Amino acid sequence: MSDAPAWFQDALARTPSSHRVTAEGCEIHYLRWGPETGEQPGILFLHAGGAHARWWSFIAPFFSESRAVAAIDFSGMGDSARREAYSSDLHVAEIAAVLEHGRLGPNPIVVGHSFGGFIAMCHGHRYGAELSGIVFVDTALRPPVEAKENPVEAYTRPTRYYPDRETILERFRLGPAQPCENTFLLEYIAENSIVEHAQGWAWKFDVAARGAAHHDEPLADYVKGLECKKALIYGAESSMVTPEVVPYLQGLFAPGEPVVEIPGGHHHLFLDHPIAFVAAVRAIISGWNR
Repeated sequence: MSDAPAWFQDALARTPSSHRVTAEGCEIHYLRWGPETGEQPGILFLHAGGAHARWWSFIAPFFSESRAVAAIDFSGMGDSARREAYSSDLHVAEIAAVLEHGRLGPNPIVVGHSFGGFIAMCHGHRYGAELSGIVFVDTALRPPVEAKENPVEAYTRPTRYYPDRETILERFRLGPAQPCENTFLLEYIAENSIVEHAQGWAWKFDVAARGAAHHDEPLADYVKGLECKKALIYGAESSMVTPEVVPYLQGLFAPGEPVVEIPGGHHHLFLDHPIAFVAAVRAIISGWNR
């Protein structure tokens, strides 16, 4: 990795174990760090659309000394199997399966980035009473009128194959686009985002899995009605959680529930500000013990 700092190398040195569990007929892959049983609530990290569990490989170890920690590959993404069709109900079932199979203990914590935050809202609506809390990471909910005027894109593009490893790695881009000076993180994620097929090299996600059926659910009501603690962390320069969106999001949180801005942070804020992100999550969940 290009100029990878010591903290990154130390985090990757804490190698996770790899596991698979079946959820609603689909094999789901996840990574796990930490002790068999922890003194504090376990944590499950949920990735964004088109991403995978290893986006958290340099973040999760910071929480694994006294906690059981896991990161899921949602179906159709990462190293999990694909489905004929995807839905928030199926993704919620995948979360439940990993929480149990991964032995994350009673009242775990869920941390969801972007798409993962939306699925965390759906999971929290159904199982919030069983959680210590949810941290939403740059997950943008917009007022209903604006949402109707700007319908969510449908993902129907076919899989694209590239002739060799070097070509596909050169095509890696963050979506939405943003600056990120931590080249070593981009290189690590890119190298773990590709797979070789008979037709050539492709990204590790089913395009259909990035669909947005969860937006048909009353997500704002889910957030307001959660039966567990909740918090939001967002980037001050995010292209998703914009200054126009922030007041609406803040209105979904009660006084005292953390809404934390990372100065200079963009949508993928744990890539451009990883240590600040770790510190923010640590501070938020320090008192989340049931």
